[in-house]
Amino acid sequence: MTSNKKVLAFIEETKALCDPKEVVWVDGSEEQLEAFRKQAVEEGILIKLNQEKLPGCYLHRTTQNDVARVEGRTYICSKNKDDSSPINNWMESGEAYDMLKKLFKGCMKGRTLYVIPYSMGAVGSKFSKIGIELTDSIYVVLNMAIMTRVGQKVLDVLGDGDFVKGLHSYAELSEEKRYICHFPEDDTIISINSNYGGNVLLGKKCFALRIASYLGKTEGWMAEHMLILGVEYPNGETKYIAAAFPSACGKTNLAMLIPPEIYKKKGYKVWCVGDDIAWIRVGEDGRLYAVNPENGFFGVAPGTNEKSNPNALHTTQKGTIFTNVAYNADNNTVWWEGLDKNPPKNGIDWKGNPWNGDMKDADGKPIKGAHPNSRFTAPAVNCPCLSKEFENPNGVPLSAIVFGGRRAKTAPLVYQSTSWNNGVFVGSSMASETTAAATGAVGVVRRDPMAMRPFVGYNMGDYFTHWIEMGKKVKNPPKIFNVNWFRTDDEGHFIWPGFGDNMRVLDWILKRCAGEVDAVETPIGYVPKAEDINIEGLEGITVDTIKGLLEIDKDTWKEEAEGIEKFYGELTRVPQELKDQLANLKAKLNA
Repeated sequence: MTSNKKVLAFIEETKALCDPKEVVWVDGSEEQLEAFRKQAVEEGILIKLNQEKLPGCYLHRTTQNDVARVEGRTYICSKNKDDSSPINNWMESGEAYDMLKKLFKGCMKGRTLYVIPYSMGAVGSKFSKIGIELTDSIYVVLNMAIMTRVGQKVLDVLGDGDFVKGLHSYAELSEEKRYICHFPEDDTIISINSNYGGNVLLGKKCFALRIASYLGKTEGWMAEHMLILGVEYPNGETKYIAAAFPSACGKTNLAMLIPPEIYKKKGYKVWCVGDDIAWIRVGEDGRLYAVNPENGFFGVAPGTNEKSNPNALHTTQKGTIFTNVAYNADNNTVWWEGLDKNPPKNGIDWKGNPWNGDMKDADGKPIKGAHPNSRFTAPAVNCPCLSKEFENPNGVPLSAIVFGGRRAKTAPLVYQSTSWNNGVFVGSSMASETTAAATGAVGVVRRDPMAMRPFVGYNMGDYFTHWIEMGKKVKNPPKIFNVNWFRTDDEGHFIWPGFGDNMRVLDWILKRCAGEVDAVETPIGYVPKAEDINIEGLEGITVDTIKGLLEIDKDTWKEEAEGIEKFYGELTRVPQELKDQLANLKAKLNA
């Protein structure tokens, strides 16, 4: 498979530590993957679904204590605390290695050790990075084969080169001994006692964001928690946007947006390059270019349906692994809340218990069939709106970077930053208000800079500095915007229709980038003229509605500035440039 001495040494060390009964190399061939699927079904790890309705699709259930990313058990391990904290959980590298060695000792006895060579990004692209994940989980193997490019072709490109080490064992699936540890200084990820995707598919957030953000800082590029989409104009030209949103802000829906009828009729199209992660570098022409390093979508199932996101739904209908959704025993398919109004009469819930849509708990609340964080792992190639640039080794040129959050009153529908550094300030102060569904306390502001709060592999202040440094390298930087689809009226109803109609805001953003529309300067940045937002065909939305959505209340923003200052006070190493931006905002609000 390979003569790379570092790969072979990594495997030998792991064998000596974990004591597996055998080692199997993942070669990426369909023949081998099919044998793995068959084995997983025989061992009760996967359930093979109706192959006529869902060809190549399977269902998996995790342990009930292992259903989501665990931020409290996720560590950035470095020699010095301030290089990782204060946002991240920190552990000193040596101490972390010692602890993990004890947990891994003999943990694969009687099991198979799988060697997964994988490429983040198109195999052989200068944008791409290679990882080797060692795992005892066949579920991980089959998911990594969807989410990344795996197999012999990766080893061929690697040659004698360097790679990111990933070691995983589901061990005993103990919650108390569950750790997801990252060692950015050593290009290493170690995960134990979990079998949930976000904690164990080590190419995903672990490599593509936590390790890659550190690599980006040291090598002069960026790894960001951003979707990438292309808007194709009627003349065939396509312009690209990267956008960062915290969770529950419609990121996947925007990545796979279907334009409203008035745009479709004119010939506009939207293409998805990626729904979650963007690796961004400076191109030879002085613009920023973005690639999606992933090869699949790891999406939340509940709420995905023919109306909310038909492209995502269609993507899941072939070659997909569903995790923790409900099972329909009548036709051997799957179901989740929000899919349709026909829950199975004869179903099994995500815990493996008999279930139907009418069941209630002791308090009279409906018992859910699917876990709220149930997932689909689906091949990107299935996506009806996948961009033809998806495999482009050089990425796509960015016209705009967009930040967004969920704010009931503060942020307008859209505004543009006044400069690159001002845009970094806007991203650094990003926030979302919690919803009642999430916490019971409505409107609590959680700062989530660039939507990277759980994913930066080093000190957040240094991360902001890296953004400022990148701005100096780019001759033709993308313009930076902020959007807010979630302004509400006095009764708490959303004013803006959202979903496909967000195209109308993207249209204005791209017109601004091309210098085709004017804007109004405000204390926070440039806001559209209300008549420049296209509302043709929108019921109940007038120019006055748009004026309301674009309104900036100085008192609310003065409170916001205090919130930003408080947040900066919780960090270390915040660059002076951002403190100056904050002072400038305050001065403008008080003018």
